[in-house]
Amino acid sequence: MAEHLDTDTSGDKRAGSAKGLLQSSALVGSATMASRVLGLLRDVVLANLVGATSNADAFFVAFKIPNFLRRLFAEGAFAQAFIPVLTETREQGGLEAVRALVDRVTGVLGGVLILLTTVTILAAPVVALVFAPGFASDVSKLSLTADLIRITFPYLFLISMTGFAGGILNSYGRFGVPAFTPVLLNLSLIAAALFLAPALKEPVYALAIGVMIAGLLQLLFQIPSLYRLDLVPRPRWDTQHPGVRRILTLMIPALFGVSVSQINLLLDTVLASLLPAGSVSWLYYSDRLTELPLGIFAIAVATVILPNLSSQRARAEAVGKDPAFTATLHWALSLIVLIALPATAALLLLAKPILTTLFQYGAFGPGDVDKATWSLRAYALGLTAFMLIKVLAPGYYARQDMKTPVRIGIIAMVANMVMNPMLIFPLMWIFDLGHVGLALATSLAAWLNAGLLYRGLRREGLLLGASRGRLFRTIRIVLAILAMLGALWLCLPASDWWQNAVALHRGLAMAVMVIVGGLAYVATLLCLGIRPRDLKSPAVSL
Repeated sequence: MAEHLDTDTSGDKRAGSAKGLLQSSALVGSATMASRVLGLLRDVVLANLVGATSNADAFFVAFKIPNFLRRLFAEGAFAQAFIPVLTETREQGGLEAVRALVDRVTGVLGGVLILLTTVTILAAPVVALVFAPGFASDVSKLSLTADLIRITFPYLFLISMTGFAGGILNSYGRFGVPAFTPVLLNLSLIAAALFLAPALKEPVYALAIGVMIAGLLQLLFQIPSLYRLDLVPRPRWDTQHPGVRRILTLMIPALFGVSVSQINLLLDTVLASLLPAGSVSWLYYSDRLTELPLGIFAIAVATVILPNLSSQRARAEAVGKDPAFTATLHWALSLIVLIALPATAALLLLAKPILTTLFQYGAFGPGDVDKATWSLRAYALGLTAFMLIKVLAPGYYARQDMKTPVRIGIIAMVANMVMNPMLIFPLMWIFDLGHVGLALATSLAAWLNAGLLYRGLRREGLLLGASRGRLFRTIRIVLAILAMLGALWLCLPASDWWQNAVALHRGLAMAVMVIVGGLAYVATLLCLGIRPRDLKSPAVSL
């Protein structure tokens, strides 16, 4: 499997080739789609097994801590700091220099993670209290969370090293293996829920064990591809190596920069633990559905453009005047807007039918669907911003500019913290929807973050201003979205039908809705003059 996925998409072309970018994004997006679809299947299994119970809240908190750090390392701060340095080393020093850097980063990163994992396991009750202070009133729930943290936290070391290996492969144009790797997590959790959980008195322990096994499988899956590149790490502790010091310098601020939305989601979990039981789970399922388009498209595009932007930066004497750098950013923004806007509209309209179709079985009841529907809509309002952040941030990190995203990230995080109480308490007191305030504040903060990132790149001359052509193209996309919503509205069954239908009928109806909406959107775009070839041109921007 790994051999077939280990495809070098770079060839002899320049990294900025638009066709190469599109092909690489399609490869990463396809693998990510497989992972996200399996992730939905995983969540269906979990909803049926544990629903939105107190024990489910405990598992989701225990899983979210290392999973949050996975986002930082596998998709965020570490990759943003490591890939530009690795690319620069590869361009200037060759294979031996790359080997030296890889060996020393492995030793330092691995050593720090082992220490952090050991301390966290020993202090699990304290960690549980820090991340879920609302559980303090329920001793058994807090104790269960601590036990689950002890089991799941080694996943941090395993998945961080997996993200490190994936960064190496991505920098060499081998995007398939890292993109396919998350599939193993979903398969492991599904297998644990179906086969191990029935044998245990408390099913959530099986899920925690599944997480740890998944981390090991994901790391081992990278080794054959690294071996073919002759870059299997030989760990060495050397904090004085200039490459290691540079990565650490870049990485610390990047923890705030590119991953502010994830930090906000983690803070939401802390606050949700103080809200009524089930709030953590409602937010989890809502967030998971928002991540489907985010993961398939935004992370795929961001994964592909960072090595390309880094290569363009390493070859150019003045990045601010490099047309390929600007063209790559505009191409990425064009693709994101083309996908994010209709995805947002569809989620707003179909939030309840989607949740009913996927999760309303077993322990997850109609009341849980109602609560999760509102938080899903709140997250959907920020979906475009979440996706824009993923492709705007590499414009800074490829140039090893960490300070600007840090400042922007801090502003967005403070804004999120200020908005949380302003939205939580009114929604909780008036509508009993306090958890929706958390989701809405996160979305608003994401828009602030994306807007400031965009403005910064504009000021530096790395993004072009608005034009009549781009405005006209945006209007055509809005018209296509209206056509899509009209088609969906005409085909949408009544709310009672979704409640009474069996799983098969729900699934078939939802499949029809997706096909009808997608065809209406694409057909309208074609009628209005937007063609598939436009996606291959880096000059097209929205």
